[in-house]
Amino acid sequence: MATRTGNGAPADHVILVDENDRPVGSAPKLDAHRNGGALHRAFSIFVFNSAGEMLLQRRAATKYHFGTLWTNACCSHPRHGQTLEESAHARLRHEFGFDAPLQELFSFVYRAEDPASGLTEHEFDHVFVGRFDGRPAPNPEEIEAWEWVARSQLLRDVSEHPERFTPWFRIVLERVLERVAPADSKPSRE
Repeated sequence: MATRTGNGAPADHVILVDENDRPVGSAPKLDAHRNGGALHRAFSIFVFNSAGEMLLQRRAATKYHFGTLWTNACCSHPRHGQTLEESAHARLRHEFGFDAPLQELFSFVYRAEDPASGLTEHEFDHVFVGRFDGRPAPNPEEIEAWEWVARSQLLRDVSEHPERFTPWFRIVLERVLERVAPADSKPSRE
């Protein structure tokens, strides 16, 4: 029997949205990623330490798409009956074993195909940023490796080896860095 959320929707369903992020239905997560991808709500979390370094993860090889690629701290889909922020905090705890204050910076829509899995991401993605200075406790089912990376090194790595990074990460990296000061200051919203 499927686990259900507070509103009766199965927990593995994503929220389908229109181009203005208005809910238009739901679909099983894998179905939403097949046949060119149905537009659905998602979030991406970028975490910085007080030195201004960004926390990256290398997605586990067992992930259903874009496995073994480097990306931001975590990404997921909000659960039915939870706010975006509640879902973001829950996912950060699940993947990295810590929580941090989060602020939404902006949102964007993108589509990206994963040749290895044949699946497509088509997401209305809400981007959050947070600060954390402790030691993460990554979930090995989600994260194969992790590291704190300086901005200059990260920009160089993405420029020289884009194939090592997830598409959504490459799309928004510079936009996030423009809004997050190098160290010990608050991000700016658009």
